[in-house]
Amino acid sequence: MQKTLTFLAPLFVAASLALPVAAQDEVKADTVVATVNGTDITLGHMIIARATLPEQYQQLPPEVLFKGILDQLVQQTALAQSFEGQLPSRVIMSIENERRQLVAGEVIEKNMAAEVTEEALNEAYEETYGSAGPTDEFNAAHILVETEEEAQAIIAEVEAGADFAEVAKEKSTGPSGPNGGSLGWFGPGMMVPEFETAVVALDVGAVSEPVQTQFGWHVIKLTDKRLKDAPALETVKAELETQIRQIRVQQSIEEITAAADVDRAAAEGIDPAILTNLGLLE
Repeated sequence: MQKTLTFLAPLFVAASLALPVAAQDEVKADTVVATVNGTDITLGHMIIARATLPEQYQQLPPEVLFKGILDQLVQQTALAQSFEGQLPSRVIMSIENERRQLVAGEVIEKNMAAEVTEEALNEAYEETYGSAGPTDEFNAAHILVETEEEAQAIIAEVEAGADFAEVAKEKSTGPSGPNGGSLGWFGPGMMVPEFETAVVALDVGAVSEPVQTQFGWHVIKLTDKRLKDAPALETVKAELETQIRQIRVQQSIEEITAAADVDRAAAEGIDPAILTNLGLLE
């Protein structure tokens, strides 16, 4: 199979070399930075090459990246020009897949970038929060242990006057133990069902019986409770806009695909395992 030229070699050559800098107002994406046998390499080609580098390479100094990327593109262009004969099918199909992916991505990007109207935003807010009244929020602490017997012993200790937070610091195996078992404020759906059910049943200041969840056995203390109103539109605007855009994109994908003349008959009867057979591309 085809191997990609390494980017490492040209990067670490004379990183401290001074490079001529063109005036910024003269530089454009189509500015030619090199030619190879008459084929132009532009600044735009270099910018795209940098954007597709692994993150660790993108952190290198600009003067290192500039020379390394330009060297790489010059080498690739010269090598591509030296190729003789017909391109292997794997290369042709890779180019076709890459083009298909990039063009489809542009369609999605344009759809995502389209303006979200105030009307759509208000409708989404009303649908999500309009009929929702105030919801209960809970502030609780817990002590997590491995067995029910340990949980019962902790309850007895707290009922005898021991400070719940101090017992949590000493005996809880959960990550909140060092903080006195405090879980802070949380709302419906944020805890596993068994834990939430036990919390809802407690009065403020009360301590639960042992509660078993997938994590072990809990002793829970409800420290406070409050009603939380639905958030104001402005506080969830960004979240709703993202949600609207995602739904709009998905709908667009489904509509465009449904409108296309698609025939999958040729795929029927093909063993899916054939996808691992790279030899077909040779």
